[in-house]
Amino acid sequence: MQIDFENYSISPIQEKDAWRLCDFVVSNSERLKAYFPQTLQQNLTPTLAQLFVAKKVKEFITKKEFLFTIKENTNRTIIGLVYVKELQKIKDQGELAYCIGYQYEGKGIITKSIQKLIPWCFDEVELQTLQIIVHHDNLASKRIADKIGFVWKRTLSKEHTTGNREVVDMQLYELHNPKIQV
Repeated sequence: MQIDFENYSISPIQEKDAWRLCDFVVSNSERLKAYFPQTLQQNLTPTLAQLFVAKKVKEFITKKEFLFTIKENTNRTIIGLVYVKELQKIKDQGELAYCIGYQYEGKGIITKSIQKLIPWCFDEVELQTLQIIVHHDNLASKRIADKIGFVWKRTLSKEHTTGNREVVDMQLYELHNPKIQV
């Protein structure tokens, strides 16, 4: 499966992505350390990245968690990631988590990527509710949720531990499958 738009593509993580993923996280380590600390720590070297990718490929196959790469089509560089995760917490519900490289910020790539993945989440994974959990200071991510049609639900107290071990509140946004009556 690969979804193309403009000069970008979204596809499931693959074994061959390990080196590119390592490059992505190292070059964006400052951006990732607060809200993607585990992804950062698990991909700081090519060897770690190979182990991480092998695990994520297996999780994709077993439908435990889905990790997608966003690539720039010309040179196939990984420029962002989208997770569909927390699938076992509540039946038919999943969380979207995403990040983009600093060079690609503000270009609408994450918004378009999420818009392209939502039908897959509802139709292929058969989710009924998608969530985005974002820190209140992350205005760009809040705009993405609003633009796509996610609705703010509530503040989640002490929901996330950042890379520097600070426990912070997060904002919960939800989108329901339009084919299902809620």
